[in-house]
Amino acid sequence: MAYADRNTGGSRIVAIVLVALIVAGIGYAFVTGLAFQYVKKAAEKLNTFDVEEPPPPPEEVPPPPPPPDTPVPPPPTQIVTPPALVQVQAPTPTFPTTPVIPPPPTLAPPTPPAPVAPPQPPAPPKVAKPLVARNPGSWVTDDDYPAAALRAEQQGTTGFRLQVDPTGKVISCDITSSSGSSLLDTTACNLLKRRARFTPAQDAAGNKIPAGYSSRFTWRIPR
Repeated sequence: MAYADRNTGGSRIVAIVLVALIVAGIGYAFVTGLAFQYVKKAAEKLNTFDVEEPPPPPEEVPPPPPPPDTPVPPPPTQIVTPPALVQVQAPTPTFPTTPVIPPPPTLAPPTPPAPVAPPQPPAPPKVAKPLVARNPGSWVTDDDYPAAALRAEQQGTTGFRLQVDPTGKVISCDITSSSGSSLLDTTACNLLKRRARFTPAQDAAGNKIPAGYSSRFTWRIPR
């Protein structure tokens, strides 16, 4: 059965190819015959076509001669003067001015006068004989102890300097070192000015002169 099918398929292919070749040959013959008929008809029409000759070109008419040269008057020349430029000066703007008041002059303070040097004290005279104290142990004693200082148990050493005149009398008393109690210092100066006596100092000429005397006194609470 398979062998029969193969033979039948091959016969069909051969038949189809033969039919295609026949149809192609008929088509080619048909096309070739129709083309020949159309070419033949076109040739007959060309043989009967009358060709007309073109008409001769028209004769060219020469242009008229140019007119004689006539002088053309030049155009009138007009000098156009530009208008003069007038420069108008703009007014200068004025601004109100405030008067400037100068500041008052600065017055320098007056120069203070130079200080006047104090007069030099007179040079002390040369002492030929010094000042001599008379009985200084009796000037201040324990009996002179202030009662208030005793109650407060105040004690200490008072330093002093006395100025003595030419007669040997004390004219001033200055505390050079305090005992720590103003009451004791004041009491000492008051007693010395009343009780202290001196033999005046003398210069080289034997004249009595003022002099100074310095010493100390110790206050001790009596037991």
